Amino acid sequence: MLKAIFCAAVVLLSCNAAQAERVALVGGTLIDGTLKEPIHDSVILIEDERIVAVGTVASLAIPADAKRISTEGMTVLPGLWDMHVHLMLAGHSDYGHWDKTYLGQLRDVIMPAGARQLLMAGITGARDLGAPLDDSIAVRDAIASGRIPGPTLFVSGPFLQKKPYPGTEAFRWGVSSPEDARAKVRRIAAAGADMVKLIDVDQMSEAEMKAIVDEAHAHKLPVVAHAHRPEEIRLGLKYGVDDFEHTGLGAAAEYPADIMTALAERTARSGLLGPLYWTPTISILNNYPAWVKEHEFVDAMDWHEGLTPEIVADIRQSLSAPERIAYFQQVPQRGPTLKRKFEQLRASGAVLLIGTDSGVPMNFHSGSTWQEIDLWVNGFGVPAIEAIRAATYWPAVAMKADKDYGTVTEGKYADIIAIKGDVMHHVDLLQRVDIVVKHGRQVK
Repeated sequence: MLKAIFCAAVVLLSCNAAQAERVALVGGTLIDGTLKEPIHDSVILIEDERIVAVGTVASLAIPADAKRISTEGMTVLPGLWDMHVHLMLAGHSDYGHWDKTYLGQLRDVIMPAGARQLLMAGITGARDLGAPLDDSIAVRDAIASGRIPGPTLFVSGPFLQKKPYPGTEAFRWGVSSPEDARAKVRRIAAAGADMVKLIDVDQMSEAEMKAIVDEAHAHKLPVVAHAHRPEEIRLGLKYGVDDFEHTGLGAAAEYPADIMTALAERTARSGLLGPLYWTPTISILNNYPAWVKEHEFVDAMDWHEGLTPEIVADIRQSLSAPERIAYFQQVPQRGPTLKRKFEQLRASGAVLLIGTDSGVPMNFHSGSTWQEIDLWVNGFGVPAIEAIRAATYWPAVAMKADKDYGTVTEGKYADIIAIKGDVMHHVDLLQRVDIVVKHGRQVK
């Protein structure tokens, strides 16, 4: 009897192997995420989850049993990544109200809704930076197992800071000493988080800061830190932070000379220490003054997906007077500094990554990422291929996942998007992604 069961299992496994699903994306112009020239009339062959061949209609035969997906007239790209999202947020303007009202719905409603919205926008990889630890892990793993749709997630769990703001203790953990700092990092590592997130490190002792970074690195976890104030950057560079976020608070027109010198010294050692990454998250600050005058996009429906009508109504009400949103009170001072600071960072040797602070007020998951790419290209003059690689190739490298992600090349997971038109000349076309393939399966 056992032998019969074993034989039947072998036959079933053989059958499944023989019936591996084959898909062919046919006809579009492929920008594969490397520095190769575009591939016109491209063919991408997928078997189950992975890319097995890339070529052209003229050079690559398409198996007769392959499901064909036409990409004629489209630009084909690796799936985009957003390296700074907040799935626990959904665009509401009042954090105190949001945290008090919806903390219990994060895992089952709000975070899955944000993940789905990102995926439908062509975001197949994302880094979630700040949320309750258990909820972050649960949502990440639910996506990985296929139970809910969403981008491949890398999560930090809670912010680490000197003292959590009142009412935020579920997702902001204070550190009271170097020993406590190490213990908090060990808890994050033991839960299976992918990185450690720091904020307000200039309020910690240097011993606490050093303990966090050393303990994280001992667990092979990268450390991501806010760069709102110059002293945060100085301490981060001194103690080995791997990735900075944002461009800074205040009205200073540019970064101080000592910081630029320290940045140059750190990036000069990239061959030894690895790249220093920086995620500027500039589009929301650049766009907000225009949003005050014109916010028709709030009436769109794409950001509703997965949320209950009650939550949608609450968010809409909170955004009824955009000019009064407290979150943006420093934008008039910060906005004029963005371009110069971005130029400084780009010249520093740091590897800049696309990230958006998606989920903060008015910055919906369904539309944040393309706006960041568009600002880089059409606002700040970054070549389109550089911006695309900052949203595909380099995020995969930063997360040490480039063996599987980041480019449309043989052997990698088939995370692919396609957009009608010429994205390399009209990058704002990314606001309407037509086809999304995640791990070989067409989800849009």
